[in-house]
Amino acid sequence: MPVHVTLRVAEHVWNLRSRRSFRVFERALYAGADRFGSRVVQFSVQGNHLHLLVEAGDTQALCQGVKALSIRVAKGMNRLMGTQGRVMGDRYHARVLRTPTEVRACVHYIRQNYRKHSAERGSRLAVGWIDPYSSDARTVTLPTPQTWLVRQAGLEPRGPDAASEPS
Repeated sequence: MPVHVTLRVAEHVWNLRSRRSFRVFERALYAGADRFGSRVVQFSVQGNHLHLLVEAGDTQALCQGVKALSIRVAKGMNRLMGTQGRVMGDRYHARVLRTPTEVRACVHYIRQNYRKHSAERGSRLAVGWIDPYSSDARTVTLPTPQTWLVRQAGLEPRGPDAASEPS
């Protein structure tokens, strides 16, 4: 089943939307995007949290995949910040998506999350603007969605190289 996962970082962790912090996330994602029977097929990085659309075969695969990604991110951020200890929040939040409509809504939410946070701060973004800290910017090649629900939701490519990719 596809799952919308939200991971929060601890308060002392640097802003994840900086180039150097995002590079840590990219490396962690690239190394572990399709492991332990789970795969990340969509993401959005915010200042203090991550939104992921994950496909997992079962609860154990989801737990192992999210834990592995969290460990990679934590090790990388600790190395970047020159610290040791906890980086990720206590727990992650997961919501199982059961219908194509729920998956489409989740993809829209992930794609528009930074726009939502910008609006809360009083900023407005251009209509065609694509978040550079998301999977839509095509910074990382993600695995092809495998579940019927995600394929039905029409997770079409977006971003600068979307025109050259088949839909």
